Amino acid sequence: MSRDSRRISRLLRHTAGERGLTMSADGWAAVADVLQVLGMDRRSLEVAVQQNDKQRLQVDGDRIRACQGHSLDGMPVTREALENSWERVYPDHLLWHGTQAAALDGIRVHGLLPGRRTHVHLAPSKDSHVGRRSAVEVLLGVDPRDLTVYRAPNGVLLTRFVPADAIVRADAVHPARWSAS
Repeated sequence: MSRDSRRISRLLRHTAGERGLTMSADGWAAVADVLQVLGMDRRSLEVAVQQNDKQRLQVDGDRIRACQGHSLDGMPVTREALENSWERVYPDHLLWHGTQAAALDGIRVHGLLPGRRTHVHLAPSKDSHVGRRSAVEVLLGVDPRDLTVYRAPNGVLLTRFVPADAIVRADAVHPARWSAS
């Protein structure tokens, strides 16, 4: 991912509030405002969006947003508005979440929590590039039957919370297979 892509993603996912960027509750901001805050030109933004390896950024005319992965603290987005902008899906197979082995004890007790983010990220398959994280040691298989699941425009599956009893499988992962690309 390019430096510009990281800067845009960070602004639209985590720092818009503290940087004074006006943003809608579902994450849209004016491209002109993003360019001004970041001191970029439109061509650099277009290249950064195109080269974003996880397709995190979505442009619609003169507005832009991060597809998912927003922080809750200090951001003008809301869970409800984001969910209304995503597609509700009804998966009938296991979904996957990558994590560190050290996190398993807490997950067994509390389930998967979004932490400081709006939602828990899930992937549609074990080998999916969608929702992939670097340094994953364990893949957790999640039974989605009792979950409300959404698909962001970039294909990442999201839910507010995964209870511990919905986690039905844990598979060790060879680290090189899931390293950052």
